[in-house]
Amino acid sequence: MSPADFPTRLADLTLNDASLNPSLYASLRSIRKSTLSITNRLNSVLADAKFAKQVSEHYQLPLVANERCGSWYIEPRDKVGSAYFKSTDGHHGQWDFSLRRLNLQLLPLLAQHGGAIVVDSTRRGKNLPDAFSKTVPIWVAVINRVLFPELPSTHSLQHPPPPDDLGMSEISQIEARLAGFARSFKALGLDAASLRNQLKCPIRIEWAINGRFTREDEFNRAETGGDVEKWNHLVLCSASRRVHGAEVSEGGYIQGAGDDHEGWAHGLTAQLFWKYKDELLQTPEADLPSLIEELLGCCVDENAGGSEFTRIDPTSNIHIGVGPASGLDAFDLIINCEGDVPPSTKQLDLKCRSGKLGSKDLRDKLGLVTDTVRAQLNKNKDSQILVTCSNGKDLSAGVAVAILCLFYDDKGTLVDLP
Repeated sequence: MSPADFPTRLADLTLNDASLNPSLYASLRSIRKSTLSITNRLNSVLADAKFAKQVSEHYQLPLVANERCGSWYIEPRDKVGSAYFKSTDGHHGQWDFSLRRLNLQLLPLLAQHGGAIVVDSTRRGKNLPDAFSKTVPIWVAVINRVLFPELPSTHSLQHPPPPDDLGMSEISQIEARLAGFARSFKALGLDAASLRNQLKCPIRIEWAINGRFTREDEFNRAETGGDVEKWNHLVLCSASRRVHGAEVSEGGYIQGAGDDHEGWAHGLTAQLFWKYKDELLQTPEADLPSLIEELLGCCVDENAGGSEFTRIDPTSNIHIGVGPASGLDAFDLIINCEGDVPPSTKQLDLKCRSGKLGSKDLRDKLGLVTDTVRAQLNKNKDSQILVTCSNGKDLSAGVAVAILCLFYDDKGTLVDLP
């Protein structure tokens, strides 16, 4: 290198010029952003969905999505139901049996098929979400205790095998709470004999973990007593392969890509992904946000053109459906939890946000909902009422349950209004 190549003045020094020498942090941030692209996330979801499908074929059991993440990993035609097990109920020191999310819809499904595969995923750093290592095992222990009291070998906490096993201290702390959880469940006054008849036999847990699924039952199965001849097999499928390093070392693969999709999906839902996956995966990254916006617009137009709704038995006038809905002359009151529709005197638009934020919005607006419904029923006790949300299963279900609890008895008859 000749002397002329070296700077001779202070002004010639450009080492700290960000435009010529971007910082290492900025470069890494740019690489990470490109790695965590929408395209990479969708391709990762598709790869993990193949694993969930393989687990289903291996066990010959149907697939159930642990919402909301699980639905990303199951083709709609293969999905037989949904579960709602939250990782927060399995966080250390906060172990709980949720009385708000009883998941009793799984009981007849397990009995019908002899078991089921519940699909979920977790982000980088773990093999199993806390929902699968602790929340579901707590649920199974409580269900087995209450419905099969004569089979004590089924009452213990079924925990994952090594290397995902829990420490003995944590296991003992959880087991110390199981009796209390069972008492709380019994205190709800549900018909235990009917629930037992739906389930038929106790539940045993197995785990299927992407990246180290051995297909050997003895490895994945929880330890249980030998005094039970017949079980319902509940397989907990952790769909995403564990990433030990940074995402950039995985060739675009992202662990738990379907988790917290509000942060990256631009409003895309699991249902829309599976419906338009080929088009989405063939579209350049830069064009994906506009394509997703277009698909969402088409979805809204389809719903507005012909809302799907179902009457809730045993009532004669409360309906639930996909929306937002407007201009339906058959209804006296339409409660739209999400979306925008033209103003109308017979519509109540709550304008709740999607996802987790929507549940907070709904709690804030339930008072308005109950006041509006009460006023409508006071005008006409036979008023036809429709409740909608984007999928007819989320926020609308919460509103419908509130209406049923406040204004109707177990036979679907309107109670005396204040």
